[in-house]
Amino acid sequence: MINNYSTNMNLSYQEEFDTNHKLETILVIDDSPTNLEILHDVLGGAGYEVLVEMDGVSGIEQVENNPPDLILLDVMMPKMDGFETCRKLQENPSTKDIPIIFITAITEAEEKVKGLNLGAVDYITKPFEQQEVLARINLHLKLRKLNLELDKQKQELEIRVKQRTFELSHALEELKKTQLQLVQTEKISSLGQLVAGVAHEVNNPIGFISTNLYYANQYIEDLIKLVNLFQQNCSNPGIEVEEQIEEMDWDHIKNDLPKLMSSMKLGTDTIKGIMQSLRNFSRSDGEKKKFVDIHEGIEATLMILQHRLKAYPKRPAIQVVKDYSILPQVQCFPGQLNQVFMNLLANAIDILEESIYCEDSAHNNIMIKNPEIRIATTIDRHQVTVKIADNGKGMSESVQNEIFQPFFTTKPEGRGTGLGLSISHQIITENHGGNLQCISSPGKGTEFLIQIPL
Repeated sequence: MINNYSTNMNLSYQEEFDTNHKLETILVIDDSPTNLEILHDVLGGAGYEVLVEMDGVSGIEQVENNPPDLILLDVMMPKMDGFETCRKLQENPSTKDIPIIFITAITEAEEKVKGLNLGAVDYITKPFEQQEVLARINLHLKLRKLNLELDKQKQELEIRVKQRTFELSHALEELKKTQLQLVQTEKISSLGQLVAGVAHEVNNPIGFISTNLYYANQYIEDLIKLVNLFQQNCSNPGIEVEEQIEEMDWDHIKNDLPKLMSSMKLGTDTIKGIMQSLRNFSRSDGEKKKFVDIHEGIEATLMILQHRLKAYPKRPAIQVVKDYSILPQVQCFPGQLNQVFMNLLANAIDILEESIYCEDSAHNNIMIKNPEIRIATTIDRHQVTVKIADNGKGMSESVQNEIFQPFFTTKPEGRGTGLGLSISHQIITENHGGNLQCISSPGKGTEFLIQIPL
Protein backbone atom coordinates (compact mmCIF):
# COMPACT_ATOMS: atom_id res chain seq x y z
CA MET A 1 0.00 0.00 0.00
CA ILE A 2 1.13 3.56 -0.64
CA ASN A 3 0.96 5.96 2.25
CA ASN A 4 -1.13 9.03 1.62
CA TYR A 5 0.75 12.19 2.26
CA SER A 6 -0.86 15.46 3.22
CA THR A 7 -1.10 17.84 0.29
CA ASN A 8 -0.43 20.73 2.63
CA MET A 9 3.29 20.82 1.76
CA ASN A 10 5.56 23.48 3.09
CA LEU A 11 4.87 26.55 0.94
CA SER A 12 8.49 27.61 0.52
CA TYR A 13 9.46 24.06 -0.47
CA GLN A 14 6.66 23.97 -3.05
CA GLU A 15 7.62 27.39 -4.42
CA GLU A 16 11.25 26.26 -4.78
CA PHE A 17 10.13 23.36 -6.94
CA ASP A 18 7.74 25.56 -8.90
CA THR A 19 10.55 27.99 -9.64
CA ASN A 20 13.35 25.58 -10.49
CA HIS A 21 11.64 22.64 -12.21
CA LYS A 22 8.79 23.89 -14.35
CA LEU A 23 10.49 22.87 -17.60
CA GLU A 24 11.81 19.51 -16.44
CA THR A 25 10.16 16.31 -17.61
CA ILE A 26 9.82 13.10 -15.61
CA LEU A 27 8.77 9.79 -17.15
CA VAL A 28 7.03 7.33 -14.80
CA ILE A 29 6.99 3.69 -15.98
CA ASP A 30 4.77 1.57 -13.74
CA ASP A 31 2.07 -1.04 -14.38
CA SER A 32 -0.03 0.19 -11.43
CA PRO A 33 -2.65 2.79 -12.45
CA THR A 34 -2.91 3.87 -8.80
CA ASN A 35 0.82 4.56 -8.55
CA LEU A 36 0.76 6.39 -11.86
CA GLU A 37 -2.13 8.57 -10.76
CA ILE A 38 -0.54 9.46 -7.42
CA LEU A 39 2.87 10.18 -8.90
CA HIS A 40 1.35 12.19 -11.74
CA ASP A 41 -0.55 14.39 -9.29
CA VAL A 42 2.40 14.81 -6.90
CA LEU A 43 4.97 15.55 -9.58
CA GLY A 44 2.61 17.72 -11.60
CA GLY A 45 1.79 19.71 -8.49
CA ALA A 46 5.51 20.19 -7.90
CA GLY A 47 5.87 21.88 -11.28
CA TYR A 48 7.17 18.98 -13.39
CA GLU A 49 5.90 17.86 -16.75
CA VAL A 50 4.90 14.22 -16.21
CA LEU A 51 4.78 11.43 -18.81
CA VAL A 52 3.46 7.94 -17.91
CA GLU A 53 3.82 4.48 -19.44
CA MET A 54 2.64 1.11 -18.09
CA ASP A 55 5.33 -1.24 -19.45
CA GLY A 56 9.02 -1.25 -20.37
CA VAL A 57 8.57 -1.53 -24.13
CA SER A 58 6.31 1.52 -24.31
CA GLY A 59 8.59 3.31 -21.88
CA ILE A 60 11.63 2.82 -24.10
CA GLU A 61 9.71 4.11 -27.13
CA GLN A 62 8.63 7.17 -25.12
CA VAL A 63 12.23 7.86 -24.04
CA GLU A 64 13.49 7.64 -27.62
CA ASN A 65 10.73 9.88 -28.98
CA ASN A 66 10.59 12.40 -26.13
CA PRO A 67 13.67 12.12 -23.88
CA PRO A 68 12.81 13.08 -20.27
CA ASP A 69 15.13 14.59 -17.68
CA LEU A 70 14.61 11.69 -15.25
CA ILE A 71 12.89 8.28 -15.20
CA LEU A 72 11.01 6.66 -12.31
CA LEU A 73 11.02 2.95 -13.13
CA ASP A 74 9.09 0.11 -11.48
CA VAL A 75 10.99 -3.20 -11.25
CA MET A 76 8.15 -5.72 -11.49
CA MET A 77 6.26 -5.21 -14.77
CA PRO A 78 4.77 -7.41 -17.53
CA LYS A 79 6.42 -7.88 -20.97
CA MET A 80 9.74 -6.38 -19.85
CA ASP A 81 10.76 -5.89 -16.22
CA GLY A 82 12.51 -2.80 -14.91
CA PHE A 83 15.99 -4.38 -14.92
CA GLU A 84 15.79 -5.27 -18.62
CA THR A 85 14.30 -1.86 -19.41
CA CYS A 86 17.18 -0.17 -17.56
CA ARG A 87 19.75 -2.32 -19.37
CA LYS A 88 18.38 -1.41 -22.81
CA LEU A 89 18.25 2.30 -21.97
CA GLN A 90 21.84 2.19 -20.75
CA GLU A 91 22.98 0.45 -23.95
CA ASN A 92 21.58 3.24 -26.11
CA PRO A 93 24.12 6.13 -26.34
CA SER A 94 21.30 8.66 -26.74
CA THR A 95 19.50 7.58 -23.52
CA LYS A 96 22.25 6.23 -21.27
CA ASP A 97 22.82 9.58 -19.52
CA ILE A 98 19.20 9.97 -18.34
CA PRO A 99 19.10 9.21 -14.58
CA ILE A 100 16.91 6.24 -13.59
CA ILE A 101 15.41 5.79 -10.11
CA PHE A 102 13.92 2.38 -9.36
CA ILE A 103 10.62 2.30 -7.41
CA THR A 104 10.10 -1.17 -5.99
CA ALA A 105 8.81 -3.16 -3.04
CA ILE A 106 11.89 -5.43 -3.25
CA THR A 107 14.12 -4.84 -0.24
CA GLU A 108 16.83 -7.48 -0.81
CA ALA A 109 20.29 -5.98 -1.05
CA GLU A 110 21.18 -8.21 -4.00
CA GLU A 111 18.37 -6.82 -6.12
CA LYS A 112 19.33 -3.25 -5.27
CA VAL A 113 22.97 -3.91 -6.18
CA LYS A 114 21.83 -5.48 -9.45
CA GLY A 115 19.84 -2.38 -10.34
CA LEU A 116 22.68 -0.02 -9.46
CA ASN A 117 25.12 -2.11 -11.47
CA LEU A 118 22.80 -1.82 -14.45
CA GLY A 119 23.11 1.97 -14.29
CA ALA A 120 20.34 3.17 -11.98
CA VAL A 121 21.24 6.15 -9.79
CA ASP A 122 18.95 5.45 -6.82
CA TYR A 123 16.27 3.26 -5.25
CA ILE A 124 12.93 4.28 -3.69
CA THR A 125 11.26 1.52 -1.69
CA LYS A 126 7.50 1.06 -1.68
CA PRO A 127 5.53 2.21 0.18
CA PHE A 128 7.16 5.57 -0.37
CA GLU A 129 6.78 9.00 1.10
CA GLN A 130 5.92 11.66 -1.44
CA GLN A 131 8.33 14.15 0.13
CA GLU A 132 11.14 11.60 -0.14
CA VAL A 133 10.32 11.06 -3.79
CA LEU A 134 10.44 14.80 -4.50
CA ALA A 135 13.65 15.23 -2.53
CA ARG A 136 15.43 12.42 -4.35
CA ILE A 137 14.16 13.64 -7.70
CA ASN A 138 15.34 17.16 -6.87
CA LEU A 139 18.80 15.85 -5.89
CA HIS A 140 19.31 13.77 -9.04
CA LEU A 141 18.01 16.47 -11.35
CA LYS A 142 20.52 18.87 -9.80
CA LEU A 143 23.24 16.26 -10.31
CA ARG A 144 22.12 15.83 -13.91
CA LYS A 145 22.26 19.59 -14.44
CA LEU A 146 25.74 19.64 -12.99
CA ASN A 147 26.82 16.73 -15.19
CA LEU A 148 25.34 18.37 -18.28
CA GLU A 149 27.06 21.63 -17.42
CA LEU A 150 30.28 19.74 -16.78
CA ASP A 151 29.98 17.99 -20.14
CA LYS A 152 29.27 21.31 -21.82
CA GLN A 153 32.29 22.91 -20.17
CA LYS A 154 34.37 19.87 -21.06
CA GLN A 155 33.33 20.15 -24.71
CA GLU A 156 34.00 23.89 -24.71
CA LEU A 157 37.37 23.24 -23.09
CA GLU A 158 38.19 20.61 -25.70
CA ILE A 159 37.23 23.05 -28.44
CA ARG A 160 39.38 25.76 -26.86
CA VAL A 161 42.24 23.30 -26.42
CA LYS A 162 41.96 22.25 -30.07
CA GLN A 163 41.76 25.87 -31.16
CA ARG A 164 44.69 26.82 -28.99
CA THR A 165 46.64 23.80 -30.18
CA PHE A 166 45.93 24.82 -33.76
CA GLU A 167 46.99 28.39 -33.02
CA LEU A 168 50.18 27.21 -31.33
CA SER A 169 50.93 24.79 -34.17
CA HIS A 170 50.33 27.56 -36.68
CA ALA A 171 52.50 29.92 -34.63
CA LEU A 172 55.22 27.26 -34.47
CA GLU A 173 55.10 26.78 -38.23
CA GLU A 174 55.25 30.53 -38.73
CA LEU A 175 58.17 30.71 -36.31
CA LYS A 176 60.04 27.95 -38.14
CA LYS A 177 59.24 29.65 -41.43
CA THR A 178 60.43 33.00 -40.09
CA GLN A 179 63.59 31.47 -38.67
CA LEU A 180 64.44 29.83 -41.98
CA GLN A 181 63.63 33.05 -43.81
CA LEU A 182 65.96 34.91 -41.46
CA VAL A 183 68.63 32.31 -42.15
CA GLN A 184 68.04 32.71 -45.88
CA THR A 185 68.12 36.49 -45.58
CA GLU A 186 71.29 36.28 -43.51
CA LYS A 187 72.85 34.08 -46.17
CA ILE A 188 72.00 36.61 -48.85
CA SER A 189 73.30 39.42 -46.65
CA SER A 190 76.49 37.50 -45.90
CA LEU A 191 76.88 36.74 -49.60
CA GLY A 192 76.50 40.43 -50.36
CA GLN A 193 79.15 41.38 -47.83
CA LEU A 194 81.46 38.63 -49.09
CA VAL A 195 80.96 39.62 -52.73
CA ALA A 196 81.48 43.30 -51.91
CA GLY A 197 84.72 42.46 -50.15
CA VAL A 198 85.92 40.13 -52.91
CA ALA A 199 84.93 42.61 -55.59
CA HIS A 200 86.86 45.36 -53.83
CA GLU A 201 89.95 43.19 -53.50
CA VAL A 202 89.72 41.90 -57.09
CA ASN A 203 88.94 45.28 -58.64
CA ASN A 204 92.17 46.86 -57.41
CA PRO A 205 94.60 44.44 -59.15
CA ILE A 206 92.27 44.07 -62.15
CA GLY A 207 92.17 47.86 -62.50
CA PHE A 208 95.94 47.95 -62.20
CA ILE A 209 96.35 45.23 -64.85
CA SER A 210 93.75 46.79 -67.15
CA THR A 211 95.39 50.20 -66.95
CA ASN A 212 98.86 48.83 -67.52
CA LEU A 213 97.68 46.67 -70.40
CA TYR A 214 96.83 49.85 -72.26
CA TYR A 215 100.38 51.17 -71.90
CA ALA A 216 101.91 47.74 -72.47
CA ASN A 217 100.02 47.51 -75.73
CA GLN A 218 101.37 50.92 -76.78
CA TYR A 219 104.92 49.90 -75.87
CA ILE A 220 104.63 46.64 -77.81
CA GLU A 221 103.30 48.44 -80.87
CA ASP A 222 106.23 50.88 -80.66
CA LEU A 223 108.77 48.07 -80.31
CA ILE A 224 107.32 46.21 -83.28
CA LYS A 225 107.55 49.40 -85.35
CA LEU A 226 111.14 49.86 -84.23
CA VAL A 227 112.11 46.30 -85.16
CA ASN A 228 110.41 46.64 -88.54
CA LEU A 229 112.34 49.87 -89.20
CA PHE A 230 115.55 48.19 -88.13
CA GLN A 231 114.90 45.32 -90.57
CA GLN A 232 114.15 47.75 -93.37
CA ASN A 233 117.27 49.90 -92.83
CA CYS A 234 119.77 47.27 -91.82
CA SER A 235 120.13 44.81 -94.67
CA ASN A 236 123.01 42.90 -93.06
CA PRO A 237 122.44 42.62 -89.28
CA GLY A 238 124.78 39.69 -88.95
CA ILE A 239 124.53 35.93 -88.64
CA GLU A 240 123.87 35.95 -84.87
CA VAL A 241 120.90 38.32 -85.22
CA GLU A 242 119.46 36.38 -88.13
CA GLU A 243 119.73 33.10 -86.20
CA GLN A 244 117.94 34.67 -83.21
CA ILE A 245 115.17 36.03 -85.46
CA GLU A 246 114.67 32.62 -86.98
CA GLU A 247 114.82 30.81 -83.64
CA MET A 248 112.20 33.05 -81.96
CA ASP A 249 109.98 33.09 -85.09
CA TRP A 250 109.74 36.86 -85.16
CA ASP A 251 107.06 36.92 -87.86
CA HIS A 252 104.74 34.84 -85.67
CA ILE A 253 105.46 36.94 -82.59
CA LYS A 254 104.75 40.28 -84.21
CA ASN A 255 101.44 38.97 -85.55
CA ASP A 256 100.36 37.10 -82.39
CA LEU A 257 101.46 39.57 -79.72
CA PRO A 258 98.71 42.17 -80.44
CA LYS A 259 96.14 39.36 -80.39
CA LEU A 260 97.54 38.21 -77.05
CA MET A 261 97.23 41.71 -75.61
CA SER A 262 93.68 42.01 -76.93
CA SER A 263 92.77 38.67 -75.34
CA MET A 264 94.21 39.79 -72.00
CA LYS A 265 92.20 43.00 -72.23
CA LEU A 266 89.06 40.99 -72.96
CA GLY A 267 89.80 38.79 -69.92
CA THR A 268 90.13 41.73 -67.56
CA ASP A 269 86.92 43.26 -68.95
CA THR A 270 85.13 39.94 -68.37
CA ILE A 271 86.33 39.81 -64.77
CA LYS A 272 85.12 43.36 -64.26
CA GLY A 273 81.73 42.38 -65.68
CA ILE A 274 81.51 39.36 -63.36
CA MET A 275 82.33 41.50 -60.34
CA GLN A 276 79.72 44.04 -61.37
CA SER A 277 77.13 41.26 -61.85
CA LEU A 278 77.91 39.85 -58.41
CA ARG A 279 77.50 43.28 -56.86
CA ASN A 280 74.21 43.76 -58.70
CA PHE A 281 72.91 40.39 -57.52
CA SER A 282 73.88 40.73 -53.89
CA ARG A 283 73.11 44.40 -53.43
CA SER A 284 71.62 45.06 -50.01
CA ASP A 285 68.08 46.34 -49.60
CA GLY A 286 67.30 49.23 -47.31
CA GLU A 287 63.96 50.04 -45.79
CA LYS A 288 62.82 51.84 -48.95
CA LYS A 289 62.42 50.51 -52.47
CA LYS A 290 64.85 51.56 -55.18
CA PHE A 291 64.45 52.20 -58.87
CA VAL A 292 66.51 49.59 -60.75
CA ASP A 293 66.76 47.86 -64.11
CA ILE A 294 65.41 44.38 -63.38
CA HIS A 295 67.14 43.06 -66.53
CA GLU A 296 70.42 43.61 -64.70
CA GLY A 297 69.20 41.41 -61.87
CA ILE A 298 68.17 38.64 -64.30
CA GLU A 299 71.50 38.81 -66.12
CA ALA A 300 73.43 38.76 -62.84
CA THR A 301 71.51 35.68 -61.74
CA LEU A 302 72.16 33.92 -65.06
CA MET A 303 75.84 34.71 -64.75
CA ILE A 304 75.99 33.11 -61.30
CA LEU A 305 74.16 30.03 -62.63
CA GLN A 306 76.21 29.89 -65.84
CA HIS A 307 78.15 26.82 -64.71
CA ARG A 308 74.89 24.88 -64.35
CA LEU A 309 73.75 25.82 -67.84
CA LYS A 310 76.79 24.34 -69.58
CA ALA A 311 76.81 20.91 -71.19
CA TYR A 312 77.86 17.86 -69.20
CA PRO A 313 78.85 14.40 -70.47
CA LYS A 314 75.36 13.04 -69.81
CA ARG A 315 73.41 16.24 -70.43
CA PRO A 316 73.27 18.77 -73.25
CA ALA A 317 73.64 22.48 -72.52
CA ILE A 318 70.54 24.30 -71.35
CA GLN A 319 69.71 27.09 -73.75
CA VAL A 320 68.44 30.40 -72.40
CA VAL A 321 66.13 32.29 -74.77
CA LYS A 322 65.51 35.92 -73.84
CA ASP A 323 62.69 38.14 -75.02
CA TYR A 324 63.18 41.42 -73.18
CA SER A 325 60.89 44.38 -73.70
CA ILE A 326 62.07 47.93 -73.16
CA LEU A 327 61.33 48.57 -69.49
CA PRO A 328 61.66 51.65 -67.32
CA GLN A 329 63.41 51.32 -64.01
CA VAL A 330 61.12 49.49 -61.59
CA GLN A 331 60.70 50.49 -57.94
CA CYS A 332 61.42 47.39 -55.87
CA PHE A 333 63.71 45.73 -53.35
CA PRO A 334 66.37 44.58 -55.85
CA GLY A 335 68.14 42.14 -53.53
CA GLN A 336 64.87 40.35 -52.75
CA LEU A 337 63.84 40.33 -56.39
CA ASN A 338 67.17 38.79 -57.36
CA GLN A 339 66.55 36.12 -54.74
CA VAL A 340 63.25 35.30 -56.49
CA PHE A 341 65.01 35.10 -59.88
CA MET A 342 67.61 32.77 -58.35
CA ASN A 343 64.97 30.47 -56.83
CA LEU A 344 62.90 30.24 -60.03
CA LEU A 345 65.85 29.79 -62.38
CA ALA A 346 67.57 27.25 -60.13
CA ASN A 347 64.30 25.31 -59.88
CA ALA A 348 63.93 25.39 -63.67
CA ILE A 349 67.44 23.96 -64.05
CA ASP A 350 66.66 21.25 -61.46
CA ILE A 351 63.48 20.30 -63.31
CA LEU A 352 65.27 20.17 -66.67
CA GLU A 353 68.00 17.97 -65.20
CA GLU A 354 65.31 15.63 -63.85
CA SER A 355 63.49 15.75 -67.19
CA ILE A 356 66.45 14.89 -69.41
CA TYR A 357 65.47 11.24 -69.19
CA CYS A 358 61.79 10.65 -68.51
CA GLU A 359 58.96 8.34 -69.55
CA ASP A 360 56.34 9.08 -72.17
CA SER A 361 52.71 7.96 -71.96
CA ALA A 362 53.73 4.46 -73.12
CA HIS A 363 56.36 4.28 -70.37
CA ASN A 364 59.22 4.44 -72.86
CA ASN A 365 62.36 6.28 -71.80
CA ILE A 366 62.80 9.43 -73.85
CA MET A 367 65.39 12.19 -73.81
CA ILE A 368 64.77 15.91 -74.00
CA LYS A 369 67.36 16.88 -76.60
CA ASN A 370 66.96 20.64 -76.35
CA PRO A 371 66.43 21.69 -72.71
CA GLU A 372 65.46 25.34 -72.71
CA ILE A 373 64.61 28.18 -70.36
CA ARG A 374 62.67 31.11 -71.79
CA ILE A 375 62.71 34.49 -70.08
CA ALA A 376 60.39 37.25 -71.25
CA THR A 377 59.53 40.67 -69.85
CA THR A 378 56.52 42.80 -70.73
CA ILE A 379 54.91 45.98 -69.43
CA ASP A 380 51.46 47.53 -69.46
CA ARG A 381 49.95 50.54 -67.72
CA HIS A 382 49.70 48.81 -64.37
CA GLN A 383 52.52 46.30 -63.99
CA VAL A 384 55.71 44.69 -65.21
CA THR A 385 55.53 40.97 -65.93
CA VAL A 386 58.49 38.58 -65.94
CA LYS A 387 57.90 35.10 -67.36
CA ILE A 388 60.34 32.28 -66.61
CA ALA A 389 59.42 29.04 -68.40
CA ASP A 390 61.05 25.67 -69.04
CA ASN A 391 60.25 22.79 -71.37
CA GLY A 392 60.66 20.15 -68.67
CA LYS A 393 58.31 17.43 -67.50
CA GLY A 394 55.80 19.82 -65.89
CA MET A 395 53.79 19.11 -62.77
CA SER A 396 50.35 17.88 -61.77
CA GLU A 397 47.55 20.10 -60.48
CA SER A 398 47.89 18.67 -56.96
CA VAL A 399 51.57 19.66 -56.86
CA GLN A 400 50.76 23.14 -58.21
CA ASN A 401 48.30 23.63 -55.34
CA GLU A 402 51.08 22.97 -52.81
CA ILE A 403 54.24 24.49 -54.26
CA PHE A 404 53.94 27.83 -52.45
CA GLN A 405 53.31 26.15 -49.08
CA PRO A 406 56.24 26.30 -46.62
CA PHE A 407 58.34 23.12 -46.44
CA PHE A 408 56.64 21.48 -49.44
CA THR A 409 59.13 19.99 -51.86
CA THR A 410 59.22 17.27 -54.50
CA LYS A 411 63.00 17.04 -54.35
CA PRO A 412 64.79 14.14 -52.62
CA GLU A 413 65.66 14.58 -48.97
CA GLY A 414 68.68 16.78 -48.49
CA ARG A 415 68.31 18.62 -51.81
CA GLY A 416 65.72 21.21 -50.82
CA THR A 417 64.11 22.81 -47.79
CA GLY A 418 60.77 23.51 -49.45
CA LEU A 419 61.12 27.23 -48.68
CA GLY A 420 62.43 28.69 -51.96
CA LEU A 421 59.05 29.15 -53.66
CA SER A 422 57.32 30.01 -50.38
CA ILE A 423 59.79 32.82 -49.72
CA SER A 424 59.55 33.95 -53.35
CA HIS A 425 55.75 34.11 -53.08
CA GLN A 426 56.00 36.16 -49.91
CA ILE A 427 58.56 38.55 -51.46
CA ILE A 428 56.38 39.19 -54.51
CA THR A 429 52.93 39.27 -52.90
CA GLU A 430 53.61 40.81 -49.48
CA ASN A 431 56.76 42.88 -49.95
CA HIS A 432 55.96 44.13 -53.46
CA GLY A 433 52.14 43.89 -53.57
CA GLY A 434 52.39 41.83 -56.75
CA ASN A 435 51.45 38.35 -57.86
CA LEU A 436 53.32 35.09 -58.47
CA GLN A 437 51.56 32.40 -60.49
CA CYS A 438 52.48 28.93 -61.70
CA ILE A 439 51.11 27.51 -64.95
CA SER A 440 51.97 23.89 -65.69
CA SER A 441 50.70 20.52 -66.83
CA PRO A 442 52.42 17.13 -67.06
CA GLY A 443 54.63 16.85 -70.14
CA LYS A 444 54.18 20.50 -71.16
CA GLY A 445 56.70 22.34 -69.01
CA THR A 446 56.23 24.96 -66.34
CA GLU A 447 55.88 28.75 -66.44
CA PHE A 448 56.10 31.18 -63.57
CA LEU A 449 54.63 34.67 -63.92
CA ILE A 450 56.00 37.46 -61.75
CA GLN A 451 53.81 40.55 -61.79
CA ILE A 452 55.07 43.70 -60.06
CA PRO A 453 52.80 46.78 -59.94
CA LEU A 454 54.24 50.03 -61.24
